[in-house]
Amino acid sequence: MALISVEDLRAELAGPRPPVVLDVRWSLGGPDSAQEYARGHLPGAVHLDLETQLSRPRAAGEGRHPLPDPAALQEVLRAAGVSADTPVVVHDAATSTSAARGWWVLRWAGLRGVRVLDGGLAAWTAAGGPLSTEVPRPAPGDVVVRAGSLPVLDAAGAAALARSGILLDARAPERYRGEVEPVDPVAGHVPGALNAPTADNVGADGRFRAPAVLRERFAALGAGSPAGDAGAVGVYCGSGVTAAHTLLALDLAGIPAVLYPGSWSEWVSDPERPVALGADPG
Repeated sequence: MALISVEDLRAELAGPRPPVVLDVRWSLGGPDSAQEYARGHLPGAVHLDLETQLSRPRAAGEGRHPLPDPAALQEVLRAAGVSADTPVVVHDAATSTSAARGWWVLRWAGLRGVRVLDGGLAAWTAAGGPLSTEVPRPAPGDVVVRAGSLPVLDAAGAAALARSGILLDARAPERYRGEVEPVDPVAGHVPGALNAPTADNVGADGRFRAPAVLRERFAALGAGSPAGDAGAVGVYCGSGVTAAHTLLALDLAGIPAVLYPGSWSEWVSDPERPVALGADPG
């Protein structure tokens, strides 16, 4: 199971083989994650920065959050105390949007025992979980990063999948339709892509919807239904962060899918790539 509840995490932290907890709070244009962490975090949790540690600097023609350099990621994870057989739990503030990015990146790096705290830090505190301002100093781990352990799509692969399979756009509907674009220089969506907003993966409490509900949602889009090929599903967003949340929702629903890490910010870096507008896939 890719999720862990607050109750189960508390039990595991008190057990003989506690997981490494990674705090990956982040939001686009939001508060500084390091400052949020310093104000209070789950006891023993290690802070990871999504911008600099779960991504690398952007090069020309790339999306806003390129996948991290494997050697640099290995150094970060070892410093956090992660070893080859260490269970890992990642969390963010509430909705698991950035935590899902951490979950996906670590699985791409070859780690297997990675789970997301359902409901994030908000669920932890709502259940009476304590917070700490003490910065942990874990013993160094020995994990070996094996980049490429999950497949990815490039722009050409995303375009092909939009024609031959199911390509999901995880952004908000108004961004998909091209009515607004607060971040990237061009509005719209990849022609043929279907809108599946990340926000619909969770309920009002920030926890993921039940697997059966998620299966029904994605089946309505042709993903994992008898009318579609469950192995031919791809997901993108603006920069490859919120799309990982929909990858996690698809995983919970039992539907295999592939991430387009470059996403819309990479797609529009080439003016020759077509752009669709409106509610129609195009």
